[in-house]
Order: sequence, then C-alpha cells, then structure tokens
Amino acid sequence: MADTNIMTIPGQVDPVPVARDITPREDGRVDLMGLPRDRIRALLEDAGLDARQAKLRAKQLFHWIYHRGATDFDAMTDISKTMRPWMAERFVIGRPNVVEAQHSSDGTRKWLLQTDDGHDFEMVFIPDADRGTLCVSSQVGCTLNCTFCHTGTMRLVRNLTPGEIVGQVMLARDALGEWPRGVMDGLDDAEDAGHYTADGRLLTNIVLMGMGEPLYNFDHVRNAMNLVMDGDGLALSKRRITLSTSGVVPMMERCGEEIGVNLAVSLHAVTKPVRDEIVPLNRKYGIEELLQACADYPGASNARRITFEYVMLKGVNDSDDDARELVRLLKQFDLPAKVNLIPFNPWPGSAYECSTPERIRAFSNIVFEGGISAPVRTPRGRDIDAACGQLKTAAQKKSRAERDREALALPS
Repeated sequence: MADTNIMTIPGQVDPVPVARDITPREDGRVDLMGLPRDRIRALLEDAGLDARQAKLRAKQLFHWIYHRGATDFDAMTDISKTMRPWMAERFVIGRPNVVEAQHSSDGTRKWLLQTDDGHDFEMVFIPDADRGTLCVSSQVGCTLNCTFCHTGTMRLVRNLTPGEIVGQVMLARDALGEWPRGVMDGLDDAEDAGHYTADGRLLTNIVLMGMGEPLYNFDHVRNAMNLVMDGDGLALSKRRITLSTSGVVPMMERCGEEIGVNLAVSLHAVTKPVRDEIVPLNRKYGIEELLQACADYPGASNARRITFEYVMLKGVNDSDDDARELVRLLKQFDLPAKVNLIPFNPWPGSAYECSTPERIRAFSNIVFEGGISAPVRTPRGRDIDAACGQLKTAAQKKSRAERDREALALPS
C-alpha cells in the first residue's frame, strides 16, 4: 500500500492504516483540494512566494476552488497570466477519479470513485421533491463488521483525506452544473436538471452515511465539513449536514462541539443480544451508554432531533415488542428523536431478509402511537445496487477491457 502510516484507532480491527491528509501524486504536484486558506498559504510560501503574496494568492485560490469550482488555474482571471503556469507546475486542484457511474430510473445517481493511490470508494446522490441529498463516504471499506451491511464485508483499507471527502461534494456539483458559471464539461449533461429549491440548487443536503464510520476518521471529516460549511466556500448550512455513527461514544461530544452538524445513530436493535450480533460495536459501547451520549449531544433539541436509523430485518428486530422497547428507551433518556425505518436492501451472500411491508407498517404504527415520528424510508436506486459497497463489488468483477469498452460507448 502506498504512502500510509500505521495508527491506532479504537475499533474492531487494530491497528488501522491511515492515509496522510494529502494523498501523494505520481507527478509530484500537491493537490490543493481539501485544504483551508492557511494551509494553502503555507504551501505557497514553501514554494517561494513571500508572506504577503502567499496570503493574497491563498485567498484567491480558496475562492476559485470552493466557490467557483475551478479545476484549471488558467480559469482564475484575477491571478496574473505569468503566475498561473507557475502554480500549475507545482499544484493541482483534483477530483476523485470516476471508475464507474450509474443512473437509476428513479433519478438516483451512484459513482464508484478512486483515489490517486488506487483505492475505490462510493458516493450516491438521491433527488427528492424538495431536496437533493448527497451520501458521502469517509473511509475506504469499514472496520465495524455490521452483519447486515455490505460494506462491513470489506476490510478497512484507509481513511479518506479531507480532499477526498470534499472532492465528492465538488464532483457532485460538477455533475449537476451547480457552480456560478454553469454546467461543467466532462461528467454529465443537464437534461435531467430540476428546480426544487428556492435558489435553484439540486444538491441541498449532505449525509455522511456512505462507506466507513465517520467518527473513526474524525479529524479529516471535521476539516472537510468545515470547508463545506465555510461561508466563502461551499457555504452549506450545518443544519443541512447529518453525520451518521454506529455509536462511537467517546467521539460524539466532540462531533457536536467541533462540527455541530445533525446526528444520526445506527441503532438497528433494542436488546443487547441482537445489537451485539448485528452491530458488533455494541459490545464495546452498549445501548444505554450510547443513548446517554445522544442525550448529552450538544445542540440536540426538538428543533434538531437526533435521527435513529433502524434497518428492518425479518424475524430479527421487527416484532411488536421491539417497537415498544424502542419507544421506552427513547422516552427513558428523554431524547428529541425521530426514527427512520429502513427496509433492508438484500445483497449477495447476506444472511438476512427484509421485513414484510405489513410488519414494517405495524412497527411504525406502534412507534408513532408512542409519540415518536417513525417514517418508512422509500427504497431508492435498487436497479443500480444502491446498497453501500455493491457498485464496488460489481465493478471489481469486470475486466479492464470491459470498462474500456463501456467508456468508449459513452457519449462524448
């Protein structure tokens, strides 16, 4: 594995290979994607600019990268023509490499992406009537081994860098044509562009619910989200960002204090034996410890409820007793809560089945009657294997020649 260090992360697998905060490139140039102003300024000074020049150029670069979506220094019209090639020799403004892209009949889009050192990960865009949500990955693979999760069958390779996390948002905006200068070339056309927000934006929300456990990559996730929320950059409100954790209790308070986004918790069971089986992290941080951390989460209120994700597994966690115990637990800890009931999306080799629609409705009704919102999530993108990890698995089965043929068949 190229350019990784060994670092201990408290998880099911220890130690974990963790990438640097910038992935080295073969051409030797430094990728500025994912870097804040101060880091860009320091790199410019190291490259030979004086402090005053570096500060000015860093401010200009930050604007072009995060507000305008520029990837070419020649497009930066307020930077002198002599300075642009100097920058291009030393730096690059990257995007994750697209290995494969799929478009569902329901509008869901899914991308298999690759880092500069050759590791695959995924992102998904889900359009709805009043919003467009980008599901972002934080790691290559996962260490938690949740038994119902397809990504849990893959070994953890490394953490994604801030640039690889922010790069997913940038790539989605490229594809949706949402930069001030209009649609960018090379990724997609705009034939299915819609208008379902007041400002015309399709990408309105971000959920850190893709591959990996975000709180096991806390520093890089925090730094990436700070760029996404920066008013001079991508300028997305923290109220439109949700971080999902399987229950890394020691990091939850820091998440609320240092990132301040909405919290979602992958609960999926209400008894220790069942949650120990399907979410092995429960053996380290139990249900009551997890719910207490939720009760203490900074900023949680009735206006900013904590979302509890609950995948519906036939005969495992879907009984009336499970529903009543869920209500009891959430009320015991006086949690401002919403429960998302998620029909299980089967994948090859899974040991589970999805609960029947009737069972899911009965479960939902009991939770609603207990005074807690419990909508059933509408399955999306099933025709393109929308479960996390499925696109990566399918792509790995294809030969390079097959991928090349598919690429040649795409419209230019």
